[in-house]
Parts: sequence; C-alpha cells; structure tokens
Amino acid sequence: MIELLRVPSLLTIQDAGRPGYRKLGVPVSGFMDDYSARIANYLVGNPGDAPLLEFLLTGPVLRFKSSAVFAVAGDVDLMLNGAPVEPWTSHWAKRGDVLEVGALKTGLYGYIAFAGGIKCEKLLGSCSAYPRAGLGRPLKEGDELTFGYSILTGKEGKCLPEELRPDYSRKEITVGVILGPDLEHFTERGIETFLSEAYTLTPESDRMGYRLDGRPVEHSEKGAGIVTGPLVPGTVQVPANGRPIVMMKDAQTTGGYSRIGVVISAHLSRFAQLRPGFGVRFRKVDVRTAREEFLRKERTLRATKLFLEGKMRAYRIKTGKEERIVFAG
Repeated sequence: MIELLRVPSLLTIQDAGRPGYRKLGVPVSGFMDDYSARIANYLVGNPGDAPLLEFLLTGPVLRFKSSAVFAVAGDVDLMLNGAPVEPWTSHWAKRGDVLEVGALKTGLYGYIAFAGGIKCEKLLGSCSAYPRAGLGRPLKEGDELTFGYSILTGKEGKCLPEELRPDYSRKEITVGVILGPDLEHFTERGIETFLSEAYTLTPESDRMGYRLDGRPVEHSEKGAGIVTGPLVPGTVQVPANGRPIVMMKDAQTTGGYSRIGVVISAHLSRFAQLRPGFGVRFRKVDVRTAREEFLRKERTLRATKLFLEGKMRAYRIKTGKEERIVFAG
C-alpha cells in the first residue's frame, strides 16, 4: 500500500485500456506511451498490461505503507528516503519509506510500476482513468492505493541497459503515417504540404488530441467537413483552419473533420512523448511497412522482458562508431 503525499501534476492509474468498446462510443484510453509503461511493468515482474501510475511532467511524492518493489520509467531524478536511486531499475522499499519523483528532463509522461500491480475497480474491463466520462478520476493528495499480490523476493535490482531506454530528447521527430481515408477533401498541394512541412505541438494538447501548428493543409472544394466517421488513436484530422489534430488515447470514437492519415501504432509512443513547442514531420508509409514496424517493436519488447527475467542474454556490439544491444537466447 502507498499513500500519496504530494501530487503536483496529472497523476492517474492506467493500464492497457478498453479495446472492444469503441462501438459503444467509449475511447480506448490506457497508457499514452505503452513502450515505457510495459517496460516499467516488466522491471517489477508484472505482465505488461498491469495497472500502474502515469504522471505528466512531474511525479508525485509517496509513502510506502507496506514493503514493495517498484520501478520508475522516465528520464527523471528519484529520491528514496533522501538518497538518489536510478530510474529504469527495480528497487525494494520497506514500510515508512518515502519516494520522491522529480520532473522529467525529457519526454512528457512517466510511469511508476509496483510488483503485483495496483488494485482498482475495473470499469468496462479496465482500470484506466477517463474522467470525461466518469470512468475513474485523477489521483489527489491523501489517496491510498493497494497493491495486488506478488512474491517480492528476487524482483529488485533489475536494470534496463541505457541502450534500450527510449530517447525522448529530440526536439523534432519523424513519424510514419498511412494516408487516407478522406484524401479527396485535400488538394495535391495540401497533401504535399502535410508530408513536407514540420509542425509544432501546441500547449492546447492533451490525452484526447495533440493540436499542431504550422503551414495550413489546403482543402479541396469538398471542404473540411465530412459525414461523421470513425476515429482511432493516431488519426490525423484537419479542420477548416488547415492545422492538423492527431487523435490520442482518450480521443472520441467518431468525428466530422476530414482525415488525411493515421500515425502508425508503432510510432505513437514516441509521438505521445513530444513536448509543446517541439516539432514533428510526417512520412508516408504503406500498410506493410506499418506492420513490420509494429512487429519490430513487439519483438524488442518481448526480448527485453525475457532479458529482465534472466531468460535471454544481451550483448553490446560495436559497429564502426555505433554500439548497440543484441539479444541471444
């Protein structure tokens, strides 16, 4: 069990979300950065979809009311009882210990996982908070959270090598996008603009959608409006002002703006970590490439899980000036 002593920013319980309910108008929700969240869970011996804490920019201060193993995913300073401890590493905490999670140095979202996960009431099969619909709520000071059952022995001291930690420090990124389905609502020049310009994330962005600023995307004579159509996380809508909006995990399930493309799922995690003022470019890819990128990400996560469980070895190899990690069974 933990008690939240300070909650300086948005702090919620998240898991893999609510797939299967979009037909009822319920967003998927869940981890904004599923790559970092799943690794945080793997570090403490949990399944990748176990409920954990997601924080925005600045983490909480919490007191352990029972022994636990925890890990924090993010480029952030941590203090356990006033002494620094490392992120991306599982640590043992005993009753009465106080964990202080600082501000993220890079990226937007960080994660705190506990062995056994967090006990919570599942609503439509998920613990993920989606306050707009009354499904859960942001956490506040004084809240107490209980862990699920877990054998703690041997789960501390697991560390993710630096080469495998996601780097969210770049001020401009490129993400893959599959064009469509409403391309007839855009001119050729508008599509070219979308694929060639750099767009900047605005502060008016949240878990529902990321609003971008930059050169407007030109609509055709069909205009910006469409008969309401389905949306998924990653869908890029372009309203009448020509500035794209990328749907995120809490996005509505349908919308009436023309859709110029969909950011591929393998790139949504790093896109979610983009800070306001940072830039993004869109690169056209096909479905086959999107699938290959998804499978590559899943293979990396699976190998990382096996490595942290001691079932796979990792070797550093150097090719020219570049060092990387290679897994071997």
